[in-house]
Amino acid sequence: MNNLRKIGLSALAGSLATFSVNAADMSVSGSAAITFSDANREFGSNGNGFTMGDSLNFAASGEMDNGIGVALAYEIDGGALDDYSVTFSGDFGSLAFDGHGASSALGAVDDVTPNAYEEAWDVVDTNGTTTGGTPLVINGSGADNAFIYTSPNVGGATFKVYYVNHTSDAAESYMDFAVDIQPEMVEGLRLGFASADHTVAAASSREQEETTMYATYAMGGFTVGVQASDLDDTTAGSDQESIAYGITYAVNDDLTIGYTEHTLETESATDADQESSAIGASFTSGSMTIGGSMNTADNMSGIAATDREGYEFSISFAF
Repeated sequence: MNNLRKIGLSALAGSLATFSVNAADMSVSGSAAITFSDANREFGSNGNGFTMGDSLNFAASGEMDNGIGVALAYEIDGGALDDYSVTFSGDFGSLAFDGHGASSALGAVDDVTPNAYEEAWDVVDTNGTTTGGTPLVINGSGADNAFIYTSPNVGGATFKVYYVNHTSDAAESYMDFAVDIQPEMVEGLRLGFASADHTVAAASSREQEETTMYATYAMGGFTVGVQASDLDDTTAGSDQESIAYGITYAVNDDLTIGYTEHTLETESATDADQESSAIGASFTSGSMTIGGSMNTADNMSGIAATDREGYEFSISFAF
């Protein structure tokens, strides 16, 4: 018995040693970035206005004997664990298990109209503290611990499916999908569609169906795009629809300027159309990038005369 016990312990020690040898070597990356912003110029003082990037990214990747790649990613943001995921990839495409931080398939393409810095509805919020609300956007749902499958590129087309077993809003699963096409025979053209159909609140049996479709085209230094989205809600007066446009112009290899706008209309007769717009620019020189955007949002959330202005400028360095 003692000999058997020794053999068992030796085998266990060898197994643990093997696991230790196979432990991932994590690479660490970050960026030097300084941002100056005010999310609501009408609200009053924004305090200092200057902030510094405080994100560290840890990554590891490898390949199993069967040829399937495995990639692990963690982000420490503001001193706390933020985004993290593990991704398996191969001839089948990729399958990611996202613990936190990823967008759903629809959310990832909620507004792909061209911009030089941020979307028209970004940057601005109600009171400048990000706690008072931001402009309405049709962008699906999602939660932590989700699966994301992305197909291989076939003739310029990719297919993505997002699935989470339960969401915070309901006791039912959530799933959406997106198709993105960049046809090889038409250089510069991009087309796409995404859809979600889900239960918002199980107790009230409230259902929402969201769709979006878009088209962008790049020719020379110009890129133009349009996107239409729709939300159908079983709660009376809660339907929404939006239209967005964008145009950018690459002045040269370093400087890009752009303008984008987004209009959202609600079904309620008492709501006003929410209208957002942004003028942005981005300049890159070597490892340095300087960019910024001036944004406005009128009738935020459909509330008449709730008009806001904001801006954000940043400088970052890649090493």
